[in-house]
Amino acid sequence: MQRLLADYGMVLVLAGLCVLFSLLTLKHQVPEGPAAAAELARQVEERIAPSDTVLAVGAANKETATLAEQVGAALKSAGYARAQVVIGTPRELRLALDEIVQQGQTCAAIVTAGDVVRWPLIEQIPALYPTLTDLQLLTPEARLWPDFLKRTNLLAIVDRIVVIAVIAIGMTMVIITGGIDLSVGSLIALSAVIATLIMRQLGGPEASAWSVLWGFAAGTLACGVVGGVGGWIVAQFKVAPFITTLAIMMMARGMAFLLTGGFSIYLVPPALTWLGQGKSLGVPNTVILLVVLYVLAHIFMAHTRLGRYIYAVGGNEEASRLSGVPVRFVIVFVYVVSALSAGLGGCIQASQINTGTPNMGTMYELYVIAAVVVGGTSLAGGSGRILGTLIGAFIISVIQNGMNLLGMESYTQQVVLGGVILGAVLLDKVRSDRSLTRFLRGRA
Repeated sequence: MQRLLADYGMVLVLAGLCVLFSLLTLKHQVPEGPAAAAELARQVEERIAPSDTVLAVGAANKETATLAEQVGAALKSAGYARAQVVIGTPRELRLALDEIVQQGQTCAAIVTAGDVVRWPLIEQIPALYPTLTDLQLLTPEARLWPDFLKRTNLLAIVDRIVVIAVIAIGMTMVIITGGIDLSVGSLIALSAVIATLIMRQLGGPEASAWSVLWGFAAGTLACGVVGGVGGWIVAQFKVAPFITTLAIMMMARGMAFLLTGGFSIYLVPPALTWLGQGKSLGVPNTVILLVVLYVLAHIFMAHTRLGRYIYAVGGNEEASRLSGVPVRFVIVFVYVVSALSAGLGGCIQASQINTGTPNMGTMYELYVIAAVVVGGTSLAGGSGRILGTLIGAFIISVIQNGMNLLGMESYTQQVVLGGVILGAVLLDKVRSDRSLTRFLRGRA
């Protein structure tokens, strides 16, 4: 049982949080988008004969316009030859009804949703058109469904997690060695600024897609160099990682402001958004990148010699050195990986918002560390799992998202997240310090 909880405990926590927020956000929902169109088409097929006239109505420049077009197309393909699509204002609907009456026909149903249902003309139809007394108003039926499980909300969770989860790969390696990296938030900004500056120099909005690749490479590698310097200081001079990366955090943020003069960079190529906003085969490119990176990181940590060295250094640095492990190289390596991860995260965020700004990444280092710790990596070093970090990142994102859906204030969210982090640290302490476990048993 203890082994089961150790291996899958965080997965159970994540599943429990999803169930909890699903129950707390359960309410009557009206289907939207293609789901609403499919339901309306089904209602028509169940209640209206294919030979009857059906009007799919939508308001101009509103979501109901798209809905009306989708319903109209579905009805046409289902054999409703007299189905019509009316998009505009109440005037267009009245003209369509006038034409139907003048031709001596009847309208069996109006299919719509949203604000169109509240048009005064809809209520006045029985009085204005006595021959249309059998006309039915068909709208999507509300059903019980949690806000948390809406497709748009689940995509928002994934979109929010991508940058944090990518950076957490490098942070996991650093913490496993017994270190810490506070500079990743500032490196996000530095990477985004360098990348977009290079894109602007290569032509800005007129530049080719290759300029985006060059910008991303330059921003990421620049962060890798900064991380290498910090790792070398930690390994060579034994300076505390907390102090070293704190100094780098301040310097990197200052460099981002110096390079831009404090302004955002908007003159970027259209191709910049491909990574952060684009899709391949219907799947967001960021999700594909995240899966690939975590698979590679898991294989590296679990099945390579250097991965085992990282665990060894965190477990006992002196014993590792005496065993022939290149301790200094390992320490420099993990800080380089952490910085490269932060640089890539900055490129992703620049692509998501289509700009580079020196204010990016503020407080991200805390969220990343929280994701790593909640995912089961010990702050004492020597233990942790890459896939556990991904679960930890999802837990943090789900908690934040759930609190937003419940309308909790931002300061209340900070209290809750702080409690979650503290609880994860205490759990790590219980796992690593059996004396605390014995104390708790003695108290019981």
